[in-house]
Amino acid sequence: MFTFACNKEQSSELILLNIMKLAAANKKLDAIIEKVEKKGFKADKLIEDLKELREYALKEQDPLVTKVLRLTYEFLSDRDGFDVQAQHEEDEEGNEYPIEIEEKENLLYLLNLLKNAEHKINREEIKDYRSALKLELY
Repeated sequence: MFTFACNKEQSSELILLNIMKLAAANKKLDAIIEKVEKKGFKADKLIEDLKELREYALKEQDPLVTKVLRLTYEFLSDRDGFDVQAQHEEDEEGNEYPIEIEEKENLLYLLNLLKNAEHKINREEIKDYRSALKLELY
């Protein structure tokens, strides 16, 4: 989920701290995914876990992931589900249609995108989720 870049001036101690934060964030994300796989979006303390994961994103200074995590737990709190229309398919003429996806699978898809949030295609899809969540909430 979280990656970092360092320059030559950073000390090995700072690099080690960044790696530890990265590992902790990924471990937290993996635990959230496992919890959602077993219990769905009604898993115990899911919103609290997402808030905690958001704190890691803040420390990693990734505004997109930070925002999507906040919007996700706000949506889950507000709607008691995750029926966000963020994924679309395109026909031969270029018309876009929303993809029907089960709420649990939709949330799992987003969480798995976050595992490699720096990947270009994943980042674009995360932006789609951000836009869809904003439209639904505001």
